[in-house]
Amino acid sequence: MPKRTPSHSLNNSRRLPVLERAFDRSGGCMTALPTVESDPLIRAIAGGDHRDIAERMNRGCQCVSLDHGRLKAELERDPRDGALLATINATRPHLFADSVAFVAASHLEAAAGIVAAVERVVKLRAWQSAVLEHAPASAAIDCAASGVFLGFDFHLGPEGPKLIEINTNAGGGLLNVALARAQRACCAEVAPLAVATAAGDPENAFMDMFRAEWRAMRGDAPLRTVAIVDREPQNQYLLPEFLLFQRMFERHGLTAWICDPEALRFVDGRLLLEEHEVDLVYNRLTDFSLGEPASAALAKAWHAQAAVITPHPRAHALYADKGNLSLLCDDGFLQSIGADLPTRTVLANGIPHTVRVRPEDAEALWKNRRELFFKPATGFGSRAAYRGDKLTKSVFENILAGDYIAQQLVPPSARRLSVGGVVTDLKMDLRVYAYRGAIQLAAARLYRGQTTNFRTPGGGFATVVALP
Repeated sequence: MPKRTPSHSLNNSRRLPVLERAFDRSGGCMTALPTVESDPLIRAIAGGDHRDIAERMNRGCQCVSLDHGRLKAELERDPRDGALLATINATRPHLFADSVAFVAASHLEAAAGIVAAVERVVKLRAWQSAVLEHAPASAAIDCAASGVFLGFDFHLGPEGPKLIEINTNAGGGLLNVALARAQRACCAEVAPLAVATAAGDPENAFMDMFRAEWRAMRGDAPLRTVAIVDREPQNQYLLPEFLLFQRMFERHGLTAWICDPEALRFVDGRLLLEEHEVDLVYNRLTDFSLGEPASAALAKAWHAQAAVITPHPRAHALYADKGNLSLLCDDGFLQSIGADLPTRTVLANGIPHTVRVRPEDAEALWKNRRELFFKPATGFGSRAAYRGDKLTKSVFENILAGDYIAQQLVPPSARRLSVGGVVTDLKMDLRVYAYRGAIQLAAARLYRGQTTNFRTPGGGFATVVALP
């Protein structure tokens, strides 16, 4: 299991003025940060509240920290990918932000605590019985593989991180590894923070995760082939990441392909791509139950356990059905299934109040809609999700007729950047990649609008710098 990156310790009162001078010298800051001597709030911050330091840095530091030359080198380590960054810039210009996002170390530690608490609950047999009762039949198949790339998405506020949703095939892991390696510090004084953030080797942790999935199912049998599977992969927005994963598997001696699920066949108890047997499937499909016709071969292989498929339908049902959030924040339910008090306390503090939408609650939901966010229980990528204050009556009627949750609205935090010479406030959320309850990598997403969209000038994935 991957180890958590140790925190990098700095004395706030000694380092803060140095950071102010460093960012000012860099020439990137549009707004100079106040000094300890000139600002009472900063004097208070220097006393130890590093959450306010992060907020002030996100408002005041507008430095460009992304080294595009280094990013090009990271993305194009394989000669076959010689135009990958050019392709991203031409077709996905808002995939990467030019600046980092500052996050308080205490927020990252709290997020890790929430991830661990969710893992403890999911391991309870009573939890599994409760959520699988209403899950697709394919989720009833048990297996020892846990599911790779759980993504926990948080909004950060004064009371700490709030878990907005969980995803089982969270994208961006390797892209964010490359992005983090391509950051440059403004000066030597800032370098320790960047080093602390980039400590460890997430790429190796990712590879170890896939091998752990294989060993859980196949023991010491050799892993030889991997298929990275999504519908029409050549047209997927995150195709560049599929290529990075293919190269990663190849560097570790595996044969790896990127393919559409319809290219797979299930023959004589084996999952085949053309005439090649597929040992492991890195599943990027949003057909979470493998119930669509295009997923027929995968579904047969899943039922026969003929290939290691990860993530899989059971993982989605246990973690990522958004209706689960209504149970994770229900203290009475958690107590009834045997969750201990510390776990229930962490989840009560870390998950916004969430309920399943029921027609009989229509009047109360409509009355309180401005404080709510509505999401389809089995949706993904912010599709058909609505802020309550933007709802029309007709959309609300559709929500009542569908399978939705209503979640207490938690505003995202903000990151101020210079975009095209104009100071621009962007929204910011935190995505934590985890495996078996341990955090592997944290990244931010910067955007404008209702939800993350990778269409915002100046926005996209941003490397997280933890402020100790």
